[in-house]
Amino acid sequence: MKIDLHKELKKYFGFSQFKGLQKDVIENILSKKNTFVIMPTGGGKSLCYQLPALIQEGTAIIVSPLIALMKNQVDAIRGISEHEGVAHVLNSSLNKTEINRVKSDITNGITKLLYVAPESLTKEEYVDFLNTVKISFVAIDEAHCISEWGHDFRPEYRNLKNIIQRISDVPIVGLTATATPKVQEDILKNLGITEATTFKASFNRPNLYYEVRPKTKNVDADVIRFIKQNLGKSGIVYCLSRKKVEEMAQMLQVNGISAIPYHAGLDAKTRSKHQDMFLMEDTDVVVATIAFGMGIDKPDVRFVIHYDIPKSIESYYQETGRAGRDGGEGHCLAFYSYKDIEKLEKFMSGKPVAEQEIGMALLQEMVAYAETSISRRKFILHYFGEDFDGENGEGADMDDNVRHPKKKFEATKEAKLVLEAVVKTKEKYKAKDLVWVLLGKINALIKSHKTDALPVFGKGSFQDDRFWMALIRQLLVDKLLKKDIETYGVIKITDAGRLFLQNPTVFMMAEDHVYSDENDDNIVAAAKGGAVTDEVLMRILKDLRKQVAKKLGVPPYAVFQDPSLEDMTLKYPITLEELSNVHGVGESKAKKFGKDFVALIAKYVEENDITRPDDLVVKTTGANSSLKLYIIQNIDRKLPLEDIASAKGLAMNDFIKELEQIVYMGTKIKIDYWLDELLDEDQQEELHEYFMESETDDIESALSEFNGDYDEEELRLYRIKFISEVAN
Repeated sequence: MKIDLHKELKKYFGFSQFKGLQKDVIENILSKKNTFVIMPTGGGKSLCYQLPALIQEGTAIIVSPLIALMKNQVDAIRGISEHEGVAHVLNSSLNKTEINRVKSDITNGITKLLYVAPESLTKEEYVDFLNTVKISFVAIDEAHCISEWGHDFRPEYRNLKNIIQRISDVPIVGLTATATPKVQEDILKNLGITEATTFKASFNRPNLYYEVRPKTKNVDADVIRFIKQNLGKSGIVYCLSRKKVEEMAQMLQVNGISAIPYHAGLDAKTRSKHQDMFLMEDTDVVVATIAFGMGIDKPDVRFVIHYDIPKSIESYYQETGRAGRDGGEGHCLAFYSYKDIEKLEKFMSGKPVAEQEIGMALLQEMVAYAETSISRRKFILHYFGEDFDGENGEGADMDDNVRHPKKKFEATKEAKLVLEAVVKTKEKYKAKDLVWVLLGKINALIKSHKTDALPVFGKGSFQDDRFWMALIRQLLVDKLLKKDIETYGVIKITDAGRLFLQNPTVFMMAEDHVYSDENDDNIVAAAKGGAVTDEVLMRILKDLRKQVAKKLGVPPYAVFQDPSLEDMTLKYPITLEELSNVHGVGESKAKKFGKDFVALIAKYVEENDITRPDDLVVKTTGANSSLKLYIIQNIDRKLPLEDIASAKGLAMNDFIKELEQIVYMGTKIKIDYWLDELLDEDQQEELHEYFMESETDDIESALSEFNGDYDEEELRLYRIKFISEVAN
């Protein structure tokens, strides 16, 4: 009997039309064929297995990695059926009674969808039980978890093939919202369904606007300003660590934004409460960790901000995909600094070599995306193996690079050189090694292949490594080069590339963005529309600082450091409260030295008719106050500094940074008991004299002055004692 799918769709879900490829996928599953579905977030992936499960005989097993997501889906299915037992979860959180109820509902043919975590499927008792009942099919959701090249690899997914074979000979459905050609191949191989019918929807989300901004010292102000421009709209801010999530949520709250934190470290009750607040619009913004799949299906998220850059393009695509699911506007803003990438690389260095290599390759793709000058949409779609017409494709102008294009220049000669290098080195190098060949640098790999003897070696030394990297990226996107799927990352030449070598046409290369730290100040200026330090005010403030220092008999830097004065010239604080929010000032320092400074700035602002950027004055949260209090109390108890640091999981270098922050903000701390162990009386006297007479408290200068007599840690600790006694 032929099933009327439209009728079933209307009956269960209330929709009169299928979306995209849904109908084709469902028909394929109903005809008992292995099926592979690649459909972007928001494309209606879950309906592809929910509807066939509901209308077929037996129970469908749905393997899913996220408990929160399973719970959401079970609740949704129960909501459209008169029977509570239509969908169940089977995982470690159930007690004996609950497990028996699940088994009984399956045996009686009531349960149509059984959601399990891959770990649950390894339990003998479950496998034995499932062998006694009718299974309609097995669906593996988030199937990219099976591949080491997937952004969310889970070793327990690797064993699924063997387990499914033990249950019974049933059709397998693999589903993922993000998969590069490499990952797609991996999934099919690992599930043993290489002959499966593959359905791939377009990854283009034309309503999303992609933008990357440099992450400068004023990133917090940028985030606040952006959210305030979108006041009342729903948004998500992603951070890498739980600590940053908490700090960011607090900072947004004190700056008048309705925000809540959401990460795996919160207890289940709080997490569930925060999720509901976001869904019910009791709060506008959720600050969440990238690592935590939020399982939130909210259609009207209007912006997604990446405060920290994610570890791969798949993660980025999936997280930005939470914006604009209703087809309305969705602004995807990422803040990027290469420093963050270095942090992630450091974090990876403790992992096994194979894992490190994969992680680094995925991270470099992310760097390429952030730094590219070409259409970001084209870049993302190319990454997922999809062509995009950058001129006329849907959503072509929804992109910062397209709306504000970089200058282009001719690079035909250089493009030809790269293609020749790939051919002459027999297509065996990854991008980084290829750049070394062009620059004429030797590493073990180049030496072992005797590439340094080839005429092409060193032929590109007239440009730097950044240039060649940028050019390789553009040649990849323009399909003159490709990355080999088998040996991920190895660069091969395409037919179009060979054609270009035989008959070169003009190749125009876009100038790459520069996101290096030395560029920070220009970037800050650009980001703020020309707000560079007010040189005149800076001079006046330095004069005042000198007078105050002279009166108190201390060096000028002990009053306020240069970065604090620079911040005053950007924020123009005219009250003590505003001054306490200036970089490196704090409440006690503002009270102690601030009166003359705010009076001077107020007069300057009035005389020069300056419009103060009030939205730039970011109120701080005192998020660090509990750590600060802990440190001060334990120093008062004269505990060894190393013990205080390790109790809070801080390396000595980071601990000293915290101490520096405390004293520079104007709080007195007494670490003599520790310094007396490190330095004798004469040494301390010598250092006191040096810091008293020096124009700067810069540690590099002190190191070169004493030429190895003291190490960096000793100098920094003594400087803390000095500032504390002399300035606070």
